[in-house]
Amino acid sequence: MSSPLEPSRVDEILRLDAQQRYQYLVKEVVTNQEVWILTDQHGCMMLTTEDEDCIPVWPNSEFAEAWISGEWQHCKAEAIPLARWHSHWTPGMLDDELSLVIFPNQDEDGLVLFPDELDHELKARAKKVKQRR
Repeated sequence: MSSPLEPSRVDEILRLDAQQRYQYLVKEVVTNQEVWILTDQHGCMMLTTEDEDCIPVWPNSEFAEAWISGEWQHCKAEAIPLARWHSHWTPGMLDDELSLVIFPNQDEDGLVLFPDELDHELKARAKKVKQRR
C-alpha cells in the first residue's frame, strides 16, 4: 500500500504529459502492488473514446479520488491487488474487448492501451526491479 502523497507532489505529477504519467503509473503500480479504479454498485466506471470502451486506471488513491465528482460523485476509489489484476482483470478485459485509459487527467487525456500491453509493461518493470535487488 502506498503512502499518502503531499499536495505539492500531486500537482507536480498532474503536470506531466500522458506518456510521463504512464511511466509514473507503471513505477507506482509495481512498487505498491496495486492498481486504482473507480467503482459503483454496478461495477467499474468506464470512459468511452471514439472507438473503444475503456476502464480508467490510476497509480494512487489521490488521483482516482479526484475523479469522484459530478456524474461520478457516487463512486468510490478501489485498489486492485496487482496479482489479481494480472490473473483476473486483464483476461476479463481482453474477453470483453475493453481497453484502458492510463492515468487520465481531468481533461480525460491519457494513453489508451490494451490490457495485455499494460500487463507486459508491468511484468517487465517488476522483473527489472527484482534483478536490482
